[in-house]
Amino acid sequence: MAEHRVKRLPVVDADGTLVGIVSRADLLEVFLRSDDDLVSEIRREVVDRLFPLSRKAVKVTVTQGVATLTGEVRDEHLIPLAERTARAVEGVVDVRCRLRASAPD
Repeated sequence: MAEHRVKRLPVVDADGTLVGIVSRADLLEVFLRSDDDLVSEIRREVVDRLFPLSRKAVKVTVTQGVATLTGEVRDEHLIPLAERTARAVEGVVDVRCRLRASAPD
């Protein structure tokens, strides 16, 4: 779109019927989220939901859309799910998952 200076494109269904218009701004919007906004969403939607008992031990940072999760969690089997869920947050371009299981009590 940028190369051909196209600002908007039609969106059609399988029959070719116009169902909407998409703009460059619409497509780029998810990448314009601030790192702080991404940290908040990852903490709320990933850490708080998956690790309620050890959420305070998990640190979330985001730099230029790259999220890093570090710390110790009780539920080791949830670590891969946490990485996948963080990766699915709109605006996140990569995830570095450095979570590890805490030592048993």
